[in-house]
Amino acid sequence: MENAKEPLSLTTSPEGKTEAIIAYLTVIGLIIAFVMNNEKNYPFAKYHIKQSLGLVMVGLGLVLISLIPILGWIIYLVGLAVMVYMWVMGLIHAINGRMEPVPLIGRQFEEWFQNF
Repeated sequence: MENAKEPLSLTTSPEGKTEAIIAYLTVIGLIIAFVMNNEKNYPFAKYHIKQSLGLVMVGLGLVLISLIPILGWIIYLVGLAVMVYMWVMGLIHAINGRMEPVPLIGRQFEEWFQNF
């Protein structure tokens, strides 16, 4: 077999799982998770907080795009459907204890928030 290494995304019992799940539950949940993880600084929770923060930023961008009549509304509706899918997948990864990025743009969030 080729150099098959185990993916870093699998963890047995991650510390900070509660904070990671809370991060996906509304913007208020993101703030609460950030405050809860501030002193403990669990890597698992921090990872999912970054992913959730990225989703919030993309959502705000979609809201700005929705201000454009007709074309903006169409982009907003399609983007909203994609955002719901990414949010559900991020929440499922947090519940299952996996450090995997949200689909499509999760890797970009890792780059954007690497110093966070």
